[in-house]
Parts: sequence; structure tokens; C-alpha cells
Amino acid sequence: MAEITAAAVKELREKSGAGMMDCKKALTETNGDLEAASDWLRSKGLAAAAKKSSRTAAEGLVGVAVAGTKGVAVEVNSQTDFVAKNEIFQNFVRDVTSVALELGADLDVIKAAPLPGGTVEEVLTNNISTIGENQVLRRAKMVQVSQGAVIPYVHNAAAPGLGKIGVLVALESDAGVDVLEPLGKQVAMHIAAAFPLALDESGLDQDVIERERAIATEKAAESGKPADIVAKMVDGAVKRFAKENALLSQPFVMDGKTPVADVIAKVAKDAGASIVLKDYVRFQLGEGIEKEESDFAAEVAAASGISR
Repeated sequence: MAEITAAAVKELREKSGAGMMDCKKALTETNGDLEAASDWLRSKGLAAAAKKSSRTAAEGLVGVAVAGTKGVAVEVNSQTDFVAKNEIFQNFVRDVTSVALELGADLDVIKAAPLPGGTVEEVLTNNISTIGENQVLRRAKMVQVSQGAVIPYVHNAAAPGLGKIGVLVALESDAGVDVLEPLGKQVAMHIAAAFPLALDESGLDQDVIERERAIATEKAAESGKPADIVAKMVDGAVKRFAKENALLSQPFVMDGKTPVADVIAKVAKDAGASIVLKDYVRFQLGEGIEKEESDFAAEVAAASGISR
């Protein structure tokens, strides 16, 4: 068997765009023959999948699943919304969500987990070739309580447990499910609508707070008021921002005035139980991904050699 050198792997990788391990395997399978290895990658759909991987994937689905006192949310992206309606893609997202529920939210662990047809990563690569679009396992998060319930909610559901926005609410409590489920569902709907940035004010990203402080400082400076008044205006604006963006202090969307923390406290009091909102997840499809703006007519013209 021919020795597979790092230089040969590098050359094949640059030629095909496939991953390093796939290139090494291709060269091993073809006894180091570069052309045969390139053909091998094409036959497996790996070269095509690698080329598609440069395309922006901001559509797709969020999957949520719950088992006992733990729950997980997973986001898998595709290039277009059409793929989100594809049965192969939906089944894959459902399978990956089940894997994450069992193994946790570490993406490397999830990718290496077995599915029918190979590992999660291998099945994803095969789906890219089969469906013809780039797809990305983007993120996962698990929440868990020692006692109580994790309540799921999917907004704009495409199928059970799959949709555009997935929410999980983790309630640590000795109350019964009959109390926790309706409360959790309402809080989850609030989270979907209100988009909190953290559970409480202490959890807000300090970079975000400093950015808001800079904006408030610039606005207050334009008022022409004395420095001590400007400082108070800035502090007030930052406190208001924190209150409006921390889940527990947000006004509950159901009445527009009661802080979420007070809503939970009232339910707990009425039930004669302790209820603590321990954690939550809110995954919105494509959140934070910069979508490419494409000119379809220009793409067609470029492909056909027609000048515009």
C-alpha cells in the first residue's frame, strides 16, 4: 500500500474542497492515486458537498425535545425554506434532536454519534449531496432540573417539535405537572414573543450593556444638560434597557404590566409550592446569520456568459 503523505492530502483537499479526513480516506482507498481519489470523492458526493458548504445557510428548522426533567433545542440550517419542508431534512433534524437529548449539547459529540447510514456528520454530508443544498448543524443547548419540569414550545411549527422558533422553559419545583405545564407554556410563549437576552439582569452580556451605555451617553450629551444630570440620564437608560431585556423583569406579554417573576411567584403561592425559573432556551432560526442578497437574473446571465 502506498504511503499517504500530508502533501498528497493537502493537494487533494485543495483540488476537491473536501475535508482532510475524507481526502485521506479517498487516497487510502485508491492506493494514493490522486485522480482516482478525486473520482472516489465525487462518487461519494463528498466533493460536491464541500463546494456547497461555502453557501450561506440561514433557513432550516429548530428542533426541540423533552424527556423527564431535561430538554434540548437544536438548530440545523439549510439554504432555502423549501428544504425545511423536505421529509429527509425533517427526519434528520428530528434524529439529531433525539441524539442531543441523549448525549448533550456538545456539537462534536453529536456529530460523531451513530445514525442509520453512518455518523450524524456523515449522514449530513450525504443529505447535502442528495438534497443539493448546504446544510449546517449550527447549535444545541440543553436545560435540566433536578425536580420539576421542562416545558417545550414551538412557534410556527412545520411538524411536531420542529419550527422557526423553539423555546424550552426549565422550572425547578415541587409542584405538580398540572401546575407547571400551563405556567411553562405561557412563559415559553412570552419568551418567543419578547426575545429576552438573559434570565436576569446579572446575566446580560456586559459588552451589550457597554454598547447601550455608549449610545445613551451620546444621546444624553446632546441634551446640553450639566454633567451630573447627563450621568443620571445614562444610568437610567442603562437600567431601563436591562429591565426590558432580562426575562424575569420583563412585563408579561399576557397583561403587558406584571413582571414575569411576579407571575411565577403568584402561581407558586396559589399552588402552595416553590417554583423557580431556573433556565430557558430560545432558538430562532437564522438568528445572527448574515444572509446573502442574490440577484438571480445576474447569476443566470453570468452562468450563460451573457453580459447585462
